Amino acid sequence: MIASGDLRSTAETVDPAWLTDVLRRSGALRSARVTDLIWKNVGAGMLGDSIRFDLRYDRDEGAPASVVGKFPARDAVSRATGIDYGLYQTEVRFYQEIAATVAVRAPKCYYADVDPATGDFAVILEDLGPARQGNQLTGCSIADAEQAMIQGAALHGPRWGEAGLRDIPWIASRAGTGQGVLDGMPDFIAEFHRRYDGILEPEFMAVADRYAANALAFLGRDYAPLTLGHVDFRLDNMLFDARGGTVPLAVLDWQSVSVTAGMLDISYFLGAGITRDERRQHERDLLTLYLEELRRYGVRDYGWDQLWHDYRVTAFQGVSTAIFASAATARTERGDAMFLAMARGACAQVIDIDSFGALLG
Repeated sequence: MIASGDLRSTAETVDPAWLTDVLRRSGALRSARVTDLIWKNVGAGMLGDSIRFDLRYDRDEGAPASVVGKFPARDAVSRATGIDYGLYQTEVRFYQEIAATVAVRAPKCYYADVDPATGDFAVILEDLGPARQGNQLTGCSIADAEQAMIQGAALHGPRWGEAGLRDIPWIASRAGTGQGVLDGMPDFIAEFHRRYDGILEPEFMAVADRYAANALAFLGRDYAPLTLGHVDFRLDNMLFDARGGTVPLAVLDWQSVSVTAGMLDISYFLGAGITRDERRQHERDLLTLYLEELRRYGVRDYGWDQLWHDYRVTAFQGVSTAIFASAATARTERGDAMFLAMARGACAQVIDIDSFGALLG
């Protein structure tokens, strides 16, 4: 059960009495109360602040020893992006309305609320530690990538092809997001050049330029069948061996949920989650695993030929995100490294599988 009520949108405003109320309303706490808390920043989110709260109680009744809160980014540029593109509202609505209808392992939510007028929001989540944080800069093993395929299917499969997905009000309200990215693409690619000329390899910058010139073909494309997609399905948003190894993979950061092709998440992950050589060697096996997992959720009308075509087209998600997101967030050393890694992986993927041929052919 997700509580509602007095919204606290910064770590500093969260106090023991408020968390006591949140945990009681969610059913995680009976008669005990939180007496003290200590908080610290965790994670490396670009568009929101993640805080771990270590809790003390007046009695032991098995309540969580810690929880994780998510709040608007303190950086003004990142906060504006989160508000303007509906990302904060989307994360709240995912936990309120979607999480219970899909099989993907996401953190349990104790509280989720948003003020659409100001963009203030908060979610209070299960602490899945100890866990192994995915790292976009170092990549992952093939075994980890297999878990990502399993969880991708667990998100996509239960609502695959469901009529009316586009009519969910808060998803429908985000329909202009793609148009906003498209309208801003000339500025985004100019900023991408300003940041990364002389750093990103010329053959990859050429892919970025050609994509920017043809972005309408990707962003305006009608996919079928449709399902619910994470749309930022990458290592930084994943916890492996969570809860001390009892959860193989949990997926975090649900700010970009959209109705789209399921393959968009999968190609995005494979472009940046494993090395180019490993992707070349294992991508067909990983895609086969994803397809087999979809079958577990009753998906029968999606075969290899369509999957492979969709994979080639949706590889542009990594290119598009590297261009757009790098220009829309505050510049940091780690951010530059992450966006460059994303661009390199996605551009190499586009070249290897001739994605322009699938998109424009």
